[in-house]
Amino acid sequence: MGKTLFDKIWYKHVVEEVQAGPSALYIDKHFIHEVTSPQAFGGLKKRGLKVFRPKQVVATADHNVPTLNQHLPIKEILSRQQVEQLHENCAENDIELYGLGHPYQGIVHVIGPELGITQPGMTIVCGDSHTSTHGAFGAIAFGIGTSEVEMVLATQCVLQSKPKLMRINVEGELKRGVVSKDIILFIISTISSSGATGYFVEFAGSAIRNLSMEARMTICNMSIEMGARGGMIAPDETTFEYLKGREFAPKGQAWNDAVAQWKTLFSDEDAVFDKEIFIEAADIEPMITYGTNPGMGISVNGTVPLSSTLEEKDRASYLKALEYMGLEPGAAITGKKIDYVFIGSCTNSRIEDLRLVASVVKGKKKADDVHVWVVPGSKQVEKQAIEEGIDKIFEAAGFELRQPGCSACLAMNEDKIPAGKYCISTSNRNFEGRQGPNARTFLVSPLTAAAAAITGRVTDVRRFLAESTESAENLM
Repeated sequence: MGKTLFDKIWYKHVVEEVQAGPSALYIDKHFIHEVTSPQAFGGLKKRGLKVFRPKQVVATADHNVPTLNQHLPIKEILSRQQVEQLHENCAENDIELYGLGHPYQGIVHVIGPELGITQPGMTIVCGDSHTSTHGAFGAIAFGIGTSEVEMVLATQCVLQSKPKLMRINVEGELKRGVVSKDIILFIISTISSSGATGYFVEFAGSAIRNLSMEARMTICNMSIEMGARGGMIAPDETTFEYLKGREFAPKGQAWNDAVAQWKTLFSDEDAVFDKEIFIEAADIEPMITYGTNPGMGISVNGTVPLSSTLEEKDRASYLKALEYMGLEPGAAITGKKIDYVFIGSCTNSRIEDLRLVASVVKGKKKADDVHVWVVPGSKQVEKQAIEEGIDKIFEAAGFELRQPGCSACLAMNEDKIPAGKYCISTSNRNFEGRQGPNARTFLVSPLTAAAAAITGRVTDVRRFLAESTESAENLM
């Protein structure tokens, strides 16, 4: 029987198997940031241990950093302390740190790929659930808890039980105005926010293969929002072309050798998955969430489901979500007034995301009563946006281009959505209070976010897209 992509990587990294227990899995690359690492470093100190392989650890500051005036001291005391502690821990342990002011600083799941640190066939961990992003390169990448961060720092291994395997096949061509964020929101709404619990998911099919690397990262980033341990996509020529020439990618003969190895990383034709799902790309519309988990999603032109259409076990949480969001069963969501637009996060803050937004808003103005924050995922994205003149397009439209960080994806920094306000967000989670106490979040694609910024309401972006053979998805 053939092997899956996951199995080919997993078994190559198993150091020791515990009978009827977890395996000791070797980790190739360990990303850390200021929030989940201080306790881990503290644990090492108490035990008198040093970081085992510091050259395989990469650090950046992203969660708690401000996105304005980054040259000034951080105002929030806890945030400042955590960032300062990260600097101290990295200096003491000879770990590479891309802190504020460094040209490589940015969101941890953005800088790894853009620097060529993330590569096919790797095992990658970070004390952050959206580490699944790196799986877009054909890697086993997953988030770990603080105690596990300490374990990896001390041993370069982590104890893990092998998950079940699922493959989700998306076949066919996408409609105009439908991009990768819509694909993953559609999948999650189809199988629910717990539909992949216990599985590691491989995304496959012609619609997936036709996506750019940045679009693939969006898909894998949100794989955990359906309960999966992680998501992955087999590497191909698109992957290799993206990595070639990047700062930490192999060079010369080492590149040729690496590509030869990477080309073996795919699921064999006779590989067997524990579960397979098939989706037609033509069934996917521009999507938006209406509730308080990413599985509560509908077409932007759809209506909030009626409670009678749900299973009994889901009705209580559904009614609680609608009360929090201020919505009624059966209500249309198009035309809903919004207050904030947030374009950023490790899901949609890359240069292609910013280009998509710019393609819609060029020559237009935002709605007068809407605040629009555009937060690039890294200093490199910020630099490229300026070089391409995207910053000028945003400025003319009344958008605020900020500095890199996790920003309003989560309420751990100064960028919070006020209580009761509605935010159209390109981030990955719409939980209660995720963007600030009592803030209300609609998850959408960068295209749908751009349309809402212009109209001040939930809007189908296709009204802004030119009727041409070059559809919006070709930009992704």
